[in-house]
Amino acid sequence: MINKNDIKNFGFLNIPVELNKSEIVEEIIKLKKEKNAVILGHFYIDAILQDISDYIGDSLQLSQQAADTDAEIIVFLGVNFMAETAKILSPDKKVIIPDLNAGCSLADSCPYDDFKKFVEKHPEHTVISYVNTTALIKTLTDIAVTSSNAKQIIGSLPKEEKIIFAPDKNLGNYLNSITGRNMLLWDGACHVHKEFDLNAILRLKNENPDAKIIAHPECEQPVLIVAEHIGSTSSLLKFTKENTADKFIVATESGILHQMKKASPEKIFIPAPGLDSTCGCNDCNYMKLNTIEKLYNCLKYELPEINIEEEIRIKAYNSIKRMLDISKSLNL
Repeated sequence: MINKNDIKNFGFLNIPVELNKSEIVEEIIKLKKEKNAVILGHFYIDAILQDISDYIGDSLQLSQQAADTDAEIIVFLGVNFMAETAKILSPDKKVIIPDLNAGCSLADSCPYDDFKKFVEKHPEHTVISYVNTTALIKTLTDIAVTSSNAKQIIGSLPKEEKIIFAPDKNLGNYLNSITGRNMLLWDGACHVHKEFDLNAILRLKNENPDAKIIAHPECEQPVLIVAEHIGSTSSLLKFTKENTADKFIVATESGILHQMKKASPEKIFIPAPGLDSTCGCNDCNYMKLNTIEKLYNCLKYELPEINIEEEIRIKAYNSIKRMLDISKSLNL
């Protein structure tokens, strides 16, 4: 019998799975087919989950891919705001996530009430928000952006247009530096990307002078200064495939190394360490809440489910639609 209190008390179905890993994978594949479900896996989840996913990528790309399928159920192996985005784009599909506790430090750094007051103090500003935000923050947003298209979308707006950028201050500073803008920035950050150890990265570079340092733009400015390529997770992956270097120091969540190794098995990838790292890497604690056992229970019982009030969903969708419309006009 399903214990709904397990979701209330733990954020996930706390039901033991008396199967080994390979048996769980077989059952997940069977359940997925029976239930006409699609599994979306973000780059930052564990390797076993990436390998069982139907689509691997960044959050918005995954939600768009799921919306284009005939699947009735979307299982999002990521964090809450990503599952919300999938529901925003696919309101008629059931969206489930293995663990409701899989939040996001960046999204959490931008509370709705505080941000609403901030926006109201600057009514003449266009609000641009990173897609890594809650549905509620998207309702306060004029245009959503990703780390891949933010530069082009911001550059398409009139030079004199006043802009608020939220929630990631590091990304906002980087975008100001490459667009020549002076956007008003919300003071938020991702716990993974703000805590890379620059001194440790430089030591790795001294030990591996032939390695290229690559970094996500959510990193602190000193890390970006020493980086030889800066880009979204997808951009970093593409760079490692196409660049002639044989070794890379990677300053983003270490889950992406699985895809880098699969794409370029002959190359060496060194995860950049965090300030408090004991494993030589810097992981997202929230992403790692996704496990193969939780995925099995999630798909078997179709819980926990993500639901969004329709009024909120429509307002949030408008910011994403504006982004997609601008991207289409720019041929992005």
